Amino acid sequence: MRIDTNILGAVRMPDAGASGPDATARRYGREDYATAYRDFVALSTVADEVGFDTFWYTEHHFQHEGYEVVPNQILLGLYSAAVTKRISFGQMFNIVPQWNPLRLAEDFAAADVLTGGRMRFGVGRGTVPREMQTLGARIESGDNAMDASAEQANREQFAEAMAAIRLAFGQDRFSHRGKHFAFPPEGIPDRGGFVGDLTLVPNVTREVEIYQACTSPRTMDYVAEHGHIGVYTRQSPARLAQQWHKHAELTAKHGRPTEMGEEQMLVLHVNVAPTHEEAVALARPGHDELAKLLAPYGRFATYDPPAGMDVTPFDYAPTLEESMAQRIYVVGDFDEVAGQIAGYRELLGLRRLSVTMDALGLTPQQHQDQLRLFAAEVAPRLGIEMSGDGQRAFEAAA
Repeated sequence: MRIDTNILGAVRMPDAGASGPDATARRYGREDYATAYRDFVALSTVADEVGFDTFWYTEHHFQHEGYEVVPNQILLGLYSAAVTKRISFGQMFNIVPQWNPLRLAEDFAAADVLTGGRMRFGVGRGTVPREMQTLGARIESGDNAMDASAEQANREQFAEAMAAIRLAFGQDRFSHRGKHFAFPPEGIPDRGGFVGDLTLVPNVTREVEIYQACTSPRTMDYVAEHGHIGVYTRQSPARLAQQWHKHAELTAKHGRPTEMGEEQMLVLHVNVAPTHEEAVALARPGHDELAKLLAPYGRFATYDPPAGMDVTPFDYAPTLEESMAQRIYVVGDFDEVAGQIAGYRELLGLRRLSVTMDALGLTPQQHQDQLRLFAAEVAPRLGIEMSGDGQRAFEAAA
C-alpha cells in the first residue's frame, strides 16, 4: 500500500473552530499568504524526509478567507521538488475547465521533465462559483443549487479537454476538432502553408497516470471508461465498499476488468497522538472549521444519514464524533489509527492512501509532527517502513 499526504493549503489559522469567526468573515493579507507558502514548502521537506511517496497540493483561486490559497499546483510542486530529494508532487486537482487544456498539458509536461518524472497528474471539474465563473468556466448557479445547463456544459467541456490532453500526451503530432476546442484552429498560415497539426513541446517521456475525483455515478463511469485513478473521500467504509465494487464492475463493462482497489485511491483525514484524547484535541478545531466552511455547499452529503433520517441533508454539518464514528476522520492513538487504516486496506483492497493531516488551526510545527508520528509509529504497525529513501513493506510483528 502506497502512502501519500495531501493538504488543504490554508494560511495559519489559530482561531479555527466552532467558536471562531464565520467562514465568510475571514480575510487575510499578502504577508499571510506569503507565510503560508513558506509553511507548505517546509512541510513538503518533512514529508520527503520521513518517506511519504507523494505530496498533493490543491487548486483554488481568490480565497481571501485563507482556506485554500494555491492557484497553481504545478508551479508550487515544481519549486517544492527542487528543494526536496525524491518525493513526488501531485495536483488534487487541476480544475480543467478553468484552463486552456494544452497550456495545462504543457505546464505539467515541463514540470515532469524538469523533476525527472516526480509529478502526478490530477484533474477535476470544479465546484466553486467564485473562481470558476471568474475564470470562464460554468458549474453552479449559487449556494445550494445546481444549474442543469451549466452542469452539462461543464461535463462536456471537461471531457473534451481531457480527450485533447490525453491525445497531446500520447501522440508526437496531434489535432483535435470538437464542440468546444479546435487544436489547431483552421487557417493558421505558416511559412507558405497552413498549420495542420501540433506537437506538445516539451512532452512527457513516460505514461501519465491520471487521478480524478469520483463524486457522482456519472463521473465514476467516465473514470472507469478512461482508466483514470478514481479518488474517493468523505464516505463511510460500507459506502466506500459499495462504490469501489461498482467501480470495478464499470471497468469490466468498458472492457478493462480490474480488481477492487486497483484503480482507486482513498483520501482520509487523520490525526494521531500518543493518546486518544490528545488526538481528538488536535483534530477538533480543524474539523469544526471545515464543517462550518463546507456544509453550505453540500460537501458532507456523502456521509451516511444521521439517525432517524433516510437521506443526509444537503447542508449537513457533522460533529467530530459523527465523523469519527463513520471512520471518515481517523483520529486516535497509534494503535487506533493503524487499526482503522488496516481495516480499510482489508475491506477495499487498498493500494493507494493519502492522509490529510494539516487540520486547520494546527501550527506549522504540529503539522510537521503529525507527518513524523505517522511515519514513525503508524506506518510500521501497518507493515510499512518509511524513510528518506521511500517506502518498503516488511512483515509486521504479530
